[in-house]
Amino acid sequence: MKIAIVTDSTAYLTEEERSRYNIHMIPLSVNLEDGVYEEEVEITASEFYDKVRNSKVFPKTTQPPVGKFVELFEQLAKDYDEVISIHLSSGISGTFSGAVQAGNMVEGINVTAFDSEIACSPQGMYVLEAAKMVEQGATVEEIIAHLESIRPTLGAYFVVDDLAHLQRGGRLSAAAALIGGLLQVKPVLHFVDKVIVPFEKIRTRKKALRRVEELLAQAIEQHGDLQATVIHSNCEEEAAEWMKQLQATHPNVSFKLSYFGPVIGTHLGEGALAVGWLKK
Repeated sequence: MKIAIVTDSTAYLTEEERSRYNIHMIPLSVNLEDGVYEEEVEITASEFYDKVRNSKVFPKTTQPPVGKFVELFEQLAKDYDEVISIHLSSGISGTFSGAVQAGNMVEGINVTAFDSEIACSPQGMYVLEAAKMVEQGATVEEIIAHLESIRPTLGAYFVVDDLAHLQRGGRLSAAAALIGGLLQVKPVLHFVDKVIVPFEKIRTRKKALRRVEELLAQAIEQHGDLQATVIHSNCEEEAAEWMKQLQATHPNVSFKLSYFGPVIGTHLGEGALAVGWLKK
């Protein structure tokens, strides 16, 4: 059985990763003052942040049309028997349900959709795990079982500069955003039950980042060797320096640098930093 791996643009995999593992990508779109752009296809992260900085209009995001999935799945049906389609959390986007819907509409190929319940590079970790298992000859059932088995080891915590983006985009309650604004806190956020919620409210960015470091250390103690990612929204230098420090502290962890692209960057704003991890 030939298995194709599909994901969406919010996994923010590099072109090299997608090419190396033959991963198919469906883009989400961002609506800006001067038009609609498919992220990772028609606009880069840095171009997006430049445009938004100079715009008075708050960007909006759009999930892929179901027809895009249908088109891709029908194309894949010519060469593959099965598809595993891995997407950002169904709690913040309808992309996963779009993949499910399209999978039920196409014939000649069996589509299994997997809700990562997260986004960005941690979502990409699931995608790469699945793609590597395809290379090793695993079945769809074995791959999904593996992804479910490592789900409890996944963690991701992020620190944003301004909660207004999350609130305006409907991804964080107004009450949580108001509390953050009034107290000038830098809350540590995470995903719970597929949605973004505050984990802890911390007064300064520096202390918030230290708290994320503590959480990473706890995860290493609990799960052993991890793969980890440092993610940033247009503050690459700061993120790279932070990753360097984390690597020195945790030499057994495999770190990689990633970014919040236009769609997730719409909700987090510039200056956000995060660390995500998953068992090796």
